Parts: sequence; C-alpha cells; structure tokens
Amino acid sequence: MDEALKVKLNSFDPEQRAAGIAEVRKIYSAFNMHCHSFYSYNGYGYSPSMLAALAKENNWRSAMLVDFDVLDGVDEFLGAAQAVGIRAAAGMETRVFVPELADVEINSPGEPGIAYHLGCGFTSSRVPDSEKAFADNLRAKANARTRTLVEKVNVVLPEIALNFDAVAKEFTPGGNVTERHVCTAYRMAAEKKFSGTELAAYWSEKIGGFDANPVKLEALIRSKTMKRGGAGYVAPTPESFPTLEEMNRFIINCGAAPTLAWLNGLSAGENDVDRLFELHLKYGLKAATLIPDRNWRADSPEKQATLITELDRFVAAAVKYDVPLLAGTEMNAPGQLIADDFTIPALIKHLDVFIAGADKFAK
Repeated sequence: MDEALKVKLNSFDPEQRAAGIAEVRKIYSAFNMHCHSFYSYNGYGYSPSMLAALAKENNWRSAMLVDFDVLDGVDEFLGAAQAVGIRAAAGMETRVFVPELADVEINSPGEPGIAYHLGCGFTSSRVPDSEKAFADNLRAKANARTRTLVEKVNVVLPEIALNFDAVAKEFTPGGNVTERHVCTAYRMAAEKKFSGTELAAYWSEKIGGFDANPVKLEALIRSKTMKRGGAGYVAPTPESFPTLEEMNRFIINCGAAPTLAWLNGLSAGENDVDRLFELHLKYGLKAATLIPDRNWRADSPEKQATLITELDRFVAAAVKYDVPLLAGTEMNAPGQLIADDFTIPALIKHLDVFIAGADKFAK
C-alpha cells in the first residue's frame, strides 16, 4: 500500500477515507472465475489443490475451477478451497451444437454452429445416476476426437509418432487428453530424437517454421497440424457435440447453471447480442462468462478500441438480462494471466458487475 493511499485512509475527512476504501477495493479485488487444472490442461501444470493454494497465496476474493469435458477435479478443488478458507465454485467447459446458429460462426473460429459452452456451480464430481451415461459419453467423445487427431498427425510426423494411451497416462491424471497435451508430447518427442540444428530443420520441414521458445513452438505445432488446414483437423458435424439444449439439460439436472461463453463479439453469431442472450435464455441460461484480457488487449489502437466497444456491449447486455457475469483468465495455455488486473480503465468500469457475478457463485 503506497503512502498516498495511507494518507487518505487516515484522513480526518470522511470523504477522503471513503475514497481510500474505494481505491483499496479496486486494488485488492483480485479473483479468477475460470481456472483450468491438469484434469484438462493448465498452462502451468496446476492441480485443483494448487489452484486453491494459489488463490489463498494471492488473497483472491474467490476462484472457480473449470475443466474441459470432465468434473474430475471438483471435489478436490472445493475441499481444498474450504480447507484454506477461499470462496470457491466449480464448472465444466465443453462445446455444443447450436441448431439456430448452424450457418454462422459463434465463438469457435472457423466452425459454424459450434460454441464453447459452460456449466457453472457444480458441487460434486459425481453426477446423478440419470446423467452418468451423458457424462461418460461426453468424456469418451472428447478422448475419441483427440485420439483420431493423434492418428492423423502421426502420419505426417512418423519420426516422432505418439502412443495416445501413453500420452494419456503421462500428461493428465484422469486420462482426459487435449490438443495442448498432444502438442507438448510432440515437442518433447522431437527434442529426444533430434538436437541442435537437426531439431530446427525437422520442424522447419514439417510445419514450415521453428521457434526455440517451447510455448511458441507448441502454438506453431498446434496451428499447423491440428487446426483448420492441418493434417489432424477434423471438421465438426452436428453429431460431434451435444446440442445446446441437451447440454443444458445435463447441467441443470446436475444442479448447476447453464453459462454462455463470450469470445469477443466479432463473429456473426455474437454480433447480435440480444438474439444470442434470448436464444440461450430459451434453453435455461443462468450465467455468462468471458476472458477479460482478450477483450481489451490488442496489437493496434484500432483493434483495441473495437474489442473494448464489444466488451462494453456484452457487459451491458448481461446487466440488461439480469445474467451474472463471471470473469477469469482460463490458464489454459502457458503465458495466460494468473489473474486479471481489474484496475486498467477497460475493466475497472465493469468491476462491480464482475464481483457480483463471482459472489453469486462462490461459496
């Protein structure tokens, strides 16, 4: 705490003291309501227990675990958070098919009709008996997609071909393998087989480039082999994922809240924000979520201004429809923030909304 703030807080003038408290609130309102763990993929290798410890160490107001396609870490995270005295919640992220938006991109670039989607407020890793088959199918389909991806990429990277089951055992305790796990595995396999200039030459031949930075190299591997146009990419069909209605039924039956995930407002599916909210409300929407850092940070002033305009529009819509808004960083890739800096101008104006959303779910 700097001296100027201390002076305000100790002033005889009650207005100065009130202003000081307002500053404290802004400065010390750290929280993260979207944290992936190693049960799907965490860019720092963090477990649910580590995330709870991180929240305690940094004096976060609250934290929420979110993993792709599984609830494996929920009991651990909520138990650890309670043990260290952190207000916490838990969620699941997946992708869904939205029939009403089948012809437009939503928040999954290049994949019309497909949307990243969350359920928030799960209180247990166990699901009701009536939902076990759905949960098992969700996990199985996710692993089947990644297994197919590995089989396809192995064809173009035969020198470092991976064994999917070995990757599942080595990189994630629940066997829930993601693209990012696979990228790390390919990078490590190449480093074992090649060294020095051979390594750079290998990747330059296979993916058209090389970067000595592991994070950047993995991003390049993922972009060139697993995304649209890459050997491992499989275009999703409506059958690839549950529909929005089906997923929300599962979420609700598990006692959690269907949650709209926002990218940045630039796609055709997100551009009409009222239509988007009304569509999700039709299927039981109870919350929304966004990643603040990618909704203001840009490589040009023009792009930044556009992102902030869309951010403001989305927050306003969440308030209009009385939908709690959850904010977090994901930690789903190396380099992503541990927590947002809510003191920056683009975010501080929405801090009350973000705090209210966190407080709605964190217990």
